Amino acid sequence: MKKSALQQARATYQPKLPKALKGAVKAQFGAPTNSVANQEEIKALFPNTYGLPELTFVEAEASEGKPLNVGVILSGGQAPGGHNVICGLFDGLKAINKDSRLYGFLMGPGGFVDHKYMELTADIIDEYRNTGGFDIIGSGRTKLETQEQFDKGLEILKQLGITALVIIGGDDSNTNAAILGEYYKAIGAGVQVIGCPKTIDGDLKNEFIETSFGFDTATKVYSEVIGNIQRDCNSAKKYWHFVKLMGRSASHIALECALQVQPNVCIISEEVEAKNQTLQDIVNYIADVVAARAEAGLNFGTVLIPEGLIEFIPAMKALIAELNDLLAHNGAEFAAVEGQAAQRQWIIDHLSPANAEIYAALPHGVARQLSLDRDPHGNVQVSLIETEKLLGEMVAKRLKDLKAEGKYSGKFSTQYHFFGYEGRCADPSNFDADYCYALGFNAAMLINSGVTGYMSSVRNLVGGTDQWIAGGIPITMMMNMERRHGEMKPVIQKALVDLNGNPFKQFAANRDLWAKETCYVYPGPIQYFGPSEVCDQCTATLRFEHC
Repeated sequence: MKKSALQQARATYQPKLPKALKGAVKAQFGAPTNSVANQEEIKALFPNTYGLPELTFVEAEASEGKPLNVGVILSGGQAPGGHNVICGLFDGLKAINKDSRLYGFLMGPGGFVDHKYMELTADIIDEYRNTGGFDIIGSGRTKLETQEQFDKGLEILKQLGITALVIIGGDDSNTNAAILGEYYKAIGAGVQVIGCPKTIDGDLKNEFIETSFGFDTATKVYSEVIGNIQRDCNSAKKYWHFVKLMGRSASHIALECALQVQPNVCIISEEVEAKNQTLQDIVNYIADVVAARAEAGLNFGTVLIPEGLIEFIPAMKALIAELNDLLAHNGAEFAAVEGQAAQRQWIIDHLSPANAEIYAALPHGVARQLSLDRDPHGNVQVSLIETEKLLGEMVAKRLKDLKAEGKYSGKFSTQYHFFGYEGRCADPSNFDADYCYALGFNAAMLINSGVTGYMSSVRNLVGGTDQWIAGGIPITMMMNMERRHGEMKPVIQKALVDLNGNPFKQFAANRDLWAKETCYVYPGPIQYFGPSEVCDQCTATLRFEHC
């Protein structure tokens, strides 16, 4: 396979490990833990893995451990650094005992259930060090949720002598890891289950998981492209660019990119919900910024929009929640209705009066997108909703009204963008290369410590890698109960943008200036080689959270 010059150079990069993982380690256990909410319900569902203590690794005397056979699964969407998690896991297992073996299940959890796997040898691993993507074994979105799946997977684990399984995924994948770990513990299967925190969305985090891997790289990729657009925008001086960014359940990506590039407008979904804003409120705000800049002769600008915005507008959120339940319980009946007009009317007839009125008032295209197939978790696929075009068209209409009132005399031309897949498989930044490698190596140490139902945790990330703290936290500690497919289910609680947190406060303190003036910053591409202050910087979000 032909490799680019960058690929060849990146293959030589040696990720840095936390000081505690550079030699032999032992687990130091802390206090018992509780779930973040719904303690009694979570405890009842996880009687064997609830209340486990947090743990931290400390230096120990060197000793060779027994060989370990471990399986690994990449679950859900791709995120930069996944390969380095597997490389770190492999190297950690070999550090414990050179005869340890690692098996990768192909195309995600489905490969685990269907017994499709490959052994990951040193030759294979070395081909994927510091590379982007999940192509070493592939990924998938099959949900591990039934006893039949668990038992089928256990068959191949026993056949291969695998005594531990590492699931690399986001909040839903790690929720499934917790359920799987609980089941195997309950039946005495002798299989440990360890999770690793992956999602570019940045919504899998807490005190012990300071960031999910891939967020750093993805936001740097998006910020580079937005910066390029802003440079063009400031050169041509004739377009308003509406940029939708990944982030269905939280606005971390939009906020981080805003802190990096200083756009004219950035909508934060969590603020919209907190202020009980309507879709028209958002449109009016953007239109007012456009009009104010036009008055200063600036008929151009950038608007950043999180892809999940629609779900955070309170009235729309209530509509979508009812739609999710309606289609979860009556999906077959809805599918049997022929014709888009008839399906639209069927939905209107089956919604409560208030939500039916909102649904009927939506543009047909947006209403249709809200009724399309759900994702595997029963939620509307918000990435299919062209929110950026919806807002752009509504802002144009609002400006037309303002012009008729004599309150606007500028020109308004739009360009639309959606950045998502561009950032998911980029070669990891130095930060993500180091962080992911440490997460994988750390997962091997968790396995060697004999624990199950834990998530690999590496924290104190704003310091140098020597100051990083390695350990693990029980996955149940992060869980609460939420409605899924019309039923209450245990899931890892998503971390939303904290409106009282320093990152948002920094944004809020500057956005009026950014809206009025052209304060664009051009971050440029990810730097893999050069001064540490250029190449190894963490996200602005992490920096402001810990300043």
